[in-house]
Amino acid sequence: MQISDTHLSPGKRHFLANSQPLLDWLKESDADLVIHTGDVTVDGADVEEDMRYCAEMMDSIGLPYLAVPGNHDVGEPKHLYQPVNAERLARWRRHFGPDWWHRDIEGWRLIGLDSMLFGSDKPAETEQIAWLENAMREASGRRIGWFTHRPLFIGEPTEGDVGYWAPTPEPRAQLLDMVRRYDVAFVASGHLHKLYDRQLGGVRYLWGPSSGFLVEAHLQPEGMAGEATLGVLVYDFSGSDFTVRPHEIPGLTPFFIGDVVHEVYPPR
Repeated sequence: MQISDTHLSPGKRHFLANSQPLLDWLKESDADLVIHTGDVTVDGADVEEDMRYCAEMMDSIGLPYLAVPGNHDVGEPKHLYQPVNAERLARWRRHFGPDWWHRDIEGWRLIGLDSMLFGSDKPAETEQIAWLENAMREASGRRIGWFTHRPLFIGEPTEGDVGYWAPTPEPRAQLLDMVRRYDVAFVASGHLHKLYDRQLGGVRYLWGPSSGFLVEAHLQPEGMAGEATLGVLVYDFSGSDFTVRPHEIPGLTPFFIGDVVHEVYPPR
């Protein structure tokens, strides 16, 4: 199961009503593995209690899970107020473990990446890229799939800087080169609060929907693809094949961030 963008906090409880239907459904699913593609928290980048609360909630499902951080979990590259840095990464690792990882399942190597490091110019960015190269080189013939928070691009691989929505062109080019060289089968992400499934250059690009809230169209780039819906993605790996399908979770409330954004994320 790929879940994403839960945006939970014990202090800011705006989207908490959607946590129980999600957790209940996951427990009943008896999934082999749950992967959270980031923005687990409302503001774990600055609030330790958000991290602690969300880690305990994920533990409560009683299923194996892995997670990669989002911008609200560890900050953003070169952000004026909340840059990704060693302190924020350490906070994530205390509660959720490594911010990049791999897990072998069937004929696959699933790789989780910390997309908040892309373009950060932090030592951890260089370390992650070296680790990634090695993890793919040593995949021993397994097919490869990536899980990240931010998608590598929102329109086309050659697009310019789209700011908040995806990595800048320089780190993107490096990552896309690795996608090509190692024949990565899919890149799955969150962040956009949209459901989207696109095949491009032999690679499947998947945007996993949020289970927390929807984002109004006027708050996103004009013409952005994808469907504004809540839910999860369900993967089935069999040998070197895989299928993926969206699933709506009964009981999720379609909250809209625009209704409460100044309370949840007040302007600085």
